[in-house]
Amino acid sequence: MNLKWAEGAMKVMTVLFMLLILVLWVMRSANASELPSVGQKAPEFSVMDQNGTLQKLSDYQGKWLVLYFYPKDETPGCTTEACAYRDDIHKIQTLGAAVVGVSIDDASSHAEFADKHHLPFPLLADKEGTVSKSYGSERTLLGYKLARRNTFIIDPAGRIAKVYVDVDAGENPQEVIAELRRLQSM
Repeated sequence: MNLKWAEGAMKVMTVLFMLLILVLWVMRSANASELPSVGQKAPEFSVMDQNGTLQKLSDYQGKWLVLYFYPKDETPGCTTEACAYRDDIHKIQTLGAAVVGVSIDDASSHAEFADKHHLPFPLLADKEGTVSKSYGSERTLLGYKLARRNTFIIDPAGRIAKVYVDVDAGENPQEVIAELRRLQSM
């Protein structure tokens, strides 16, 4: 009798597990917007940064742009990533590139975050998620919009040169520097 009960319980657990996997897959698919492809024209944006300055993609025409998306100001991974870009900003600028961070936080939150960590680059306040969505980097978690941790290298002609998806917060700036060097040597 106990063996039959255990077999029945295992079947129920297996079905529940499969349902959970299906629900998670559907949620991920529902949140996924299409990432721009390498070679494609980068989606235009026009959004205020932490200083109240309107930042547009066209402002960066003629130079390389590292556009990185992150979920939330002052969270451990996001702070690690922002500070890594800060620490490597001179190497990136030497390669003729600018860095711009994007999250769905507001300008006030970005200003505090940038001041606290001495971030020398713009943070776009994408409160409506339009920039994140146009770059396939918007997701919803428990009813809250967040940006996915994705990074795009945009070439001087305004085309996507490299896409990094779900990046490692601490490693991404070094990957970007290596890729900028590679792209510029072609």
